[in-house]
Amino acid sequence: MNLSVNIGGLALKNPVIAASGTFGYGEEYVKAGDIRWFGAVCIKGTTLAPRAGNPPPRTCETPSGLLNSIGLENPGAKLVIEHKLPWLAQFDVPVIANISADSREEFSELAGMFAQSPYVSALEVNVSCPNVKAGGIAFGTSPDMCYEATRAVRKAWEGPLIVKLTPNVTDIKAIAKAAVEAGADALSLINTLVGLAIDIHTMKPVLGNVTGGLSGPAIKPVALRCVWEVAQAVPVPVIGMGGIRSAQDALEFIMAGAGAVAVGTGLLIDPEVPRKVTQGIREYCEARGIEAVRELVGAARR
Repeated sequence: MNLSVNIGGLALKNPVIAASGTFGYGEEYVKAGDIRWFGAVCIKGTTLAPRAGNPPPRTCETPSGLLNSIGLENPGAKLVIEHKLPWLAQFDVPVIANISADSREEFSELAGMFAQSPYVSALEVNVSCPNVKAGGIAFGTSPDMCYEATRAVRKAWEGPLIVKLTPNVTDIKAIAKAAVEAGADALSLINTLVGLAIDIHTMKPVLGNVTGGLSGPAIKPVALRCVWEVAQAVPVPVIGMGGIRSAQDALEFIMAGAGAVAVGTGLLIDPEVPRKVTQGIREYCEARGIEAVRELVGAARR
């Protein structure tokens, strides 16, 4: 049974990716799971300069979900390239670098820096970050700004380029098309939904930053709908994510049109999710005489 997939020129031994954010740079995860279980790993959002992140509290459990407001805390691109990536290379799993920036110029500079590293197989552009030159509006909420950010990275990076889409828009298909027109080889979706929690005892928001990103099983139906729509709107592969904890979850995304899937919050609940998902997909296909997982992509639409 062939589990291998190709996502915009990135070859994976299986379709399960560690999503950016919860995986960090792998140093914590390796204490509880095996990085080799993944087809690829996506490191946490990395910026040009180090960031301290948002004030605590930064996380809050919700019904079937998790709110987080980490604020892109990271040590900066230089340290990641020099210290984090060489360590990850020992596992022989393709590394996707997730990059975030406040301007088109920063995106270009970041892409150029990662292009010099032999340990990065693909870039994932986080267009959910604010464009400081456009009044703080997120790059991913405007087709024009998404195009600009993607184009800036494309000019500085020749390898597989993935753009991570936000669901916090009116028409995600328009954003997807703009990213592809600008040179994206694949799209990943969805990023978190904006949410809020209130502590009725203190009568204040639970998170230090007031709002945060909602992830986990609660957002799966929204994520599936987005994947269904986008996979039919663009000619490039789609990576589906949002609430995946089981092989059934992953298969739903694949049948909706995703060529691969990413696990994020699920890793915090069960570090063995990637192994279980891969095994479950294999057993499902073998029981039905399906020779390659690629045959299932978009099956629900046929």
